[in-house]
Amino acid sequence: MPEAATARAAHATVGDSEFDRDTAVTPREPGVYDTDLSAGWTVFDAVNGGYLLALLGRALGHALPHPHPFTVTAHYLTASRPGPAVIRTQQVRTGRTLSTGQASLLQYDDEGREVERIRVLASYGDLAALPDDVRTTAEPPAIPPLERCLGPEDGPVPLSGSSPITDRLRVRLDPATVGWAVGAPSGRGEMRAWFGLADGRDPDPLALLLAVDALPPTAFELGLTGWVPTVELTVHVRALPAPGPLRVSITTRNLAGGFLEEDAEVWDTRDRLVAQSRQLARVRLG
Repeated sequence: MPEAATARAAHATVGDSEFDRDTAVTPREPGVYDTDLSAGWTVFDAVNGGYLLALLGRALGHALPHPHPFTVTAHYLTASRPGPAVIRTQQVRTGRTLSTGQASLLQYDDEGREVERIRVLASYGDLAALPDDVRTTAEPPAIPPLERCLGPEDGPVPLSGSSPITDRLRVRLDPATVGWAVGAPSGRGEMRAWFGLADGRDPDPLALLLAVDALPPTAFELGLTGWVPTVELTVHVRALPAPGPLRVSITTRNLAGGFLEEDAEVWDTRDRLVAQSRQLARVRLG
């Protein structure tokens, strides 16, 4: 995004930002929503999985009586393309503190046939109503101060095809996890970064669904390159995030048979663990 445009958009608010506009859904009939997948959230010409999860999360937020995602599990069935889509939702169960629903995002192929892209099962509740007691052994990731971390402009050359989503995010990577960018991957399968939206919008639960899948793949630090498509992604949202940049830490311990797992933690400016996720992703070897 040009510097002048970034400055103009520096104070976007929740509900009035590019992210909100690009995840908007329009009711067609009860439980059915029309939407448009924006080309601005693509990586290597593929629509980003975290963006898609946030879009489905918004639709379920309209369809269910509780406001916030607590746990969301998505299976990515076919590659989504920028353009029109329809989301069909269904209430599975409604309780006093949690409601559960499912949603499918569908598009039409070149022959006009309906194709399911993603199927989600999720439980929603009210994060603001949770007790504030915390008993944990988890600790925030050790990331250098934001000003000492690296953005896309610090790389030797931009990643081909990655610019659309990069322009919409404010990601500053821990220098210890960017060896891949200069041809010297660490081999540790780690990625850590400060994360925010480029227009300054503060995080909310839907932005957390984006954050867990918005960093470069850990496969890059394992010495692999290219697209790493998500097969399944489960996110647990633990708290309403405080304003300001998030810290995201992602690790991979096992790559076998062309698949790897990515475990992510998201921490807010109050040093609270606000989201966790695990995904299974496919890696193109050789």
